[in-house]
Amino acid sequence: MKQPNVMIPEAYTVRKKSKETHDIFSLLLHPEKDCMTFKPGQFNMLYLPGQGEVPISFSGKNGDGGIIHTIRKVGSVTDKLSLLREGDEIGIRGPFGRGWPVERARDRDVVLVAGGIGLAPLRPVIHEVMENRNKYNKLILLYGTRTPDDILFEKELHDWLARFDIDVILSVDRSVPGWHGHAGVIPNFIQGTDFDPKNACAMICGPEIMMNFSVKALLARGMKAEDIYISMERNMKCAVGHCGHCQFGAFFICKDGPVFSYPEVSGIIGLKEI
Repeated sequence: MKQPNVMIPEAYTVRKKSKETHDIFSLLLHPEKDCMTFKPGQFNMLYLPGQGEVPISFSGKNGDGGIIHTIRKVGSVTDKLSLLREGDEIGIRGPFGRGWPVERARDRDVVLVAGGIGLAPLRPVIHEVMENRNKYNKLILLYGTRTPDDILFEKELHDWLARFDIDVILSVDRSVPGWHGHAGVIPNFIQGTDFDPKNACAMICGPEIMMNFSVKALLARGMKAEDIYISMERNMKCAVGHCGHCQFGAFFICKDGPVFSYPEVSGIIGLKEI
């Protein structure tokens, strides 16, 4: 349930902390009051007293009201979040933003393209499609990381690889000794992927350069630009469009995004001045 005043954090307790990679971890958080509902692609503001707050997308939920955030250590606040232990409390504001078009994707092939930690915001889409599998056509995940050590949710990925209702292409940028999977940047695998470009919905999350090349590859396959969605997470501070830190052209990413259709941002994505 969304709190009446979105500027006041609600208390959540750390129930479980999981190490995903050397610099990425997940927190399973439970509320002290009402459970939070969210749409895949939305985000929360995670607050630590005396440290500040950071925007983090949802990466999952569990059956008893808990929410999961997957976080990379990239600054002072996330460094402090990484030190939390089970039983510690943090403040949360949210959920905020526009999520992935999971309803628009019904009766279509669903193509998910993720790079690095970009898999985390797309993970709830995978869960949503699998929970309602008869409402969607093919489910395809193309996931790329720099090295095998950077792979997120490794056990779950192996479970997906063993299933027949999801096609997974997992690749590392460069092969290393002991790696027997695909090697190469993930946009290069879009051309050979089996889906119907005339009846598909693509969702992309990762570094901007990866998203740009993925969009080009999807367009080259014959997809319509309006069927391609990307997640832009830049400099969000207040989450309600007041501070202006995340202004992106005519948009405020925190309230107009973070998910945009490609035509909405095609003219400004990749511009250094924006």
